[in-house]
Amino acid sequence: MGERVWLREVGPRDGLQNEPGVIATEIKVELVERLMDAGVRFIEVSSFVHPKWIPQLADADEVFARIRRRPGVELSALVPNERGLARALAAKVDAVHVFMSASESHNLKNINKTIADTYPVLRPVIEGAKAEGLVVRGYVSTVFGCPYEGKVPVSQVLSVVERLFELGVDEVALGDTIGVAVPTQVAEVVREVERIVPLDRVSLHFHDTRGMAIANMYAGFAAGVRRFDGSIGGLGGCPYAPGASGNVAMEDVLYLFNGMDVETGIEAERYLDVVAWLESKLNKPLASHARQVARSACQAT
Repeated sequence: MGERVWLREVGPRDGLQNEPGVIATEIKVELVERLMDAGVRFIEVSSFVHPKWIPQLADADEVFARIRRRPGVELSALVPNERGLARALAAKVDAVHVFMSASESHNLKNINKTIADTYPVLRPVIEGAKAEGLVVRGYVSTVFGCPYEGKVPVSQVLSVVERLFELGVDEVALGDTIGVAVPTQVAEVVREVERIVPLDRVSLHFHDTRGMAIANMYAGFAAGVRRFDGSIGGLGGCPYAPGASGNVAMEDVLYLFNGMDVETGIEAERYLDVVAWLESKLNKPLASHARQVARSACQAT
């Protein structure tokens, strides 16, 4: 197709925060550096939320301090409030990610605030990051379905997206937090979102709870989106969304786009080496399709 996509690796943050135990700082640092060596240019490294809420990422400051930066790589972090922003700026992040939900119930569970009460919290974070010349991304969770409310009206999604852009975000990431979306729904949501914002400022973030993430990603691509998230080994989930499984595995995403002759900028074989390395560090098999195929091929030889 002669196309190009921009892929963001969220495994170091979204993936590792859902692991049952705390991962050593040196493993997190090496993971990010190995991902950069494989050609990944957008990496969500950690989160500057209070350690009490996500102890797995309590070492965010140290991780950023120890990473050997590469030119042309954007290292980002999730930032919930002004205190988190101060830590993120001290850590010299390249981009700040703020977050909220399209559904009221999930927003209350995740942030302990109503949607209306969330905007005043995000405003100084967005403005502070922009004042420092940083890219700001707004995550919108439960776009395609909520564990507490069911299907979320598209009008509700549009309201949140529009308000985030009014506050100054550079792009939004539309999240299928519990993995309930189907391709026709993805196409519909993208079509409606395009009415209020150009698609080059929209990313899609899919979870693979029902095995639909790759199909949904293709639907988003066919609808005109060129920015997508993936997580190494399919790691991840959402602690405030019962039943949510991991993110779409980046190695499966690479298989999809490489097979369609769509440029990703990431070396698939080197990336698979990173998957195998992380599997050994976590001491458990990673469940992506690409890793299972690679594992079977090794066993056969």
